[in-house]
Amino acid sequence: MKKAVVLLSGGLDSATVLAIARSERFECYALSVDYGQRHRSELVAAHKVGQSLGVKAHQSIRIDLSVLGKSALTDKSIAIPTEGLTNGIPVTYVPARNTIMLSLALAWAEVLECHDIFIGVNAVDYSGYPDCRPDYIEAFEKMSNLATKAAREGNKLTLHAPLLYLSKKEIIRLGVERGVDYSLTVSCYQADEEGSACGLCDACRLRKAGFLAAEVPDPTRYSLP
Repeated sequence: MKKAVVLLSGGLDSATVLAIARSERFECYALSVDYGQRHRSELVAAHKVGQSLGVKAHQSIRIDLSVLGKSALTDKSIAIPTEGLTNGIPVTYVPARNTIMLSLALAWAEVLECHDIFIGVNAVDYSGYPDCRPDYIEAFEKMSNLATKAAREGNKLTLHAPLLYLSKKEIIRLGVERGVDYSLTVSCYQADEEGSACGLCDACRLRKAGFLAAEVPDPTRYSLP
C-alpha cells in the first residue's frame, strides 16, 4: 500500500477525505494541528475519527497561532459571527493556516518517504477563505516539488484535494458511502468542551444545510435546542 499523510482536523470534511484516501488503498498517516484554536474538542474528535477509520499513525503538532491574533478562531476577544454567511473573507480566517499545516504535512511526508498528501479544502460550500481555492492547491503542490529533497531525487509529491469541487451534500453522501461516522466529528467554530455545536456559526450553518440537502439524518449534538 502507498502511504499518504492526511490532514485531519476532526471536522466533517477532513473525516470524509480520510475515508476517501483509505478507500483508494492508501496507508493513512493522520496529522492534526493544535494551532491555538478556541476549543480542543475538534482535536479530540480528530483522534476518534482516526481510530474509527484505522489510521496507521496519528501525529498532533502544536504551533500557537493565537500569538499572531487577527482571527476569531484564535483570539477570543473577536466574536464568532452568527448572523449567517456574508460576502468577503470572514473574521474566522486564520492567516496562513493551510500553508502552515500543509508545510508540516510535507515535512512528515518526506520523513515517511511518502509522496501523497490529502487535504479537505473546498471551493464550493465554504466560507470564502483564500487558501481553499484550486489555484492555491496547484501552487502549493508546485512549490513542494521545488522545495524538497524527495522531489529533487525524482519522487514528486501529489497534493490531493478530492472535495475541492463538491457541494456539502455531495461530500456527506460520499462519506456515508465510505463508512464515516459523522457523529464523531466536530465542525462548529465555538463548540463546547463536549463537542456540542452552537448551530449558528458559518460552519454549523453549512453543515446543517448539507445534511438536509443530502437527506441524511444530522447526528450533530447542539448546545441549544
